Amino acid sequence: MVLVSSADFATHQQKYFNIALNEQVFVKDGQHTFIVTKAPEKNLLKPDADFYRALSAEEFREKLVVVLDKVDKKYANQCK
Repeated sequence: MVLVSSADFATHQQKYFNIALNEQVFVKDGQHTFIVTKAPEKNLLKPDADFYRALSAEEFREKLVVVLDKVDKKYANQCK
């Protein structure tokens, strides 16, 4: 276990990443402490069904414009 300040960690990141390959590195930043450790390869996130259903920003914008047009027309007719 190694405990370092956030300033020291920022200055010597590569050093602490190398240490983290074998043991945990605790980075103290004011009131918070963060742990740097090597993640096991098997626990890395893999795309799931939600990832493949996700919209790009452009697709989201296009769908939002259609929905807002419908809402605008609905309420415009009620105000007459």
